[in-house]
This record gives sequence, C-alpha cells and structure tokens, in this order.
Amino acid sequence: MKDLAPRKRIGLVAHDNKKQDLIEWARYNRAMLAMHDLVATGTTGTMLGRELDLPVACLQSGPLGGDLQVGAMIADGSIDFLVFFWDPLEPQPHDTDVKSLLRIAVVWNIPVACDRASADFMISSPLMTGSYERRVPDYTAHNDREIPGSEATAQSDPEPFGADRGEAGSTAGSCQ
Repeated sequence: MKDLAPRKRIGLVAHDNKKQDLIEWARYNRAMLAMHDLVATGTTGTMLGRELDLPVACLQSGPLGGDLQVGAMIADGSIDFLVFFWDPLEPQPHDTDVKSLLRIAVVWNIPVACDRASADFMISSPLMTGSYERRVPDYTAHNDREIPGSEATAQSDPEPFGADRGEAGSTAGSCQ
C-alpha cells in the first residue's frame, strides 16, 4: 500500500488534437488543480502554465521522450494520478510510447483519465482531496524469477555473452 496524501502529483499529457480540450478542462478545474503538484509533457505543460497561471513542471515534448519520462515517474512512484487526453482517431509517430504510458499506469495501479468525462468523475471524487491508500502490486515473484544467464544458469554456460567477440556486456553489474 502507498498512502497518497491529499496533495497529489498529477501528470498531464495531451495529443495535439486534444490540447485545447485539456486546457478547457484544466481551466474549469483550476481551483482543484491548484491544490496539487502538476507535471506535464513539454508543449502541454507550457500551454497549461500560461493558461492557468500555476506552476507546472515541464518535461520533454511527448515525441521527444516526455511520455517516457512520465512513465518513468509513474514507475518510481512520483506520479499519483494521470490525465492523458490521447487522440484515438489520429495515428501518432510515437504510438508505442503512448501504449507504454498507458500500460505502465495500469501496471502500477495509477488512476488514469483518458477523456474529459473520466477526468471530471475522477477529479470530483472525494478521494482527490483526501488521503488514499493505493494498492501497489507486489512484483516480488517477477523480480525474483530465475533469469537466463544469471548465476544459477551461468554455471552451465561457462562463456559469458560477448566474451569471445570483444563485445561489451561481459562484466555487467546486477540490477536491483
């Protein structure tokens, strides 16, 4: 469980055709948003900061890695809530990043609003201004699984990857 304080860190992302919709939604909900910390991808964050006259931490633009930065913040526990107005009718050059962002939000059990109606329901919930114990999935079994090439299997394979080819990676450290 992770206790979410009344002041939450909200990620805000919008595709080009949805930016105006997100700005209108944010303007309508400005008083509520002012009680939270806002993080947004580049262009969206710049527009929101200007329109709302609120501090918005701006990351890279989505296609330049901003979606991935938001995803990383979700994975490390520093985003509590995601408002992502994505455009289902327009293919994006970074569609894989979009899918990854939505997937990682579900992996870590983060509330996600992908349209105005969902965002309205979620931001008007009493849970937005109170504490909330968010269930954080336990991925211990996944993290502790046997990985091919690890110490348990390395004994049967005496030659590490790249050892004979001059490739990097034969002395890689372990990940935690």
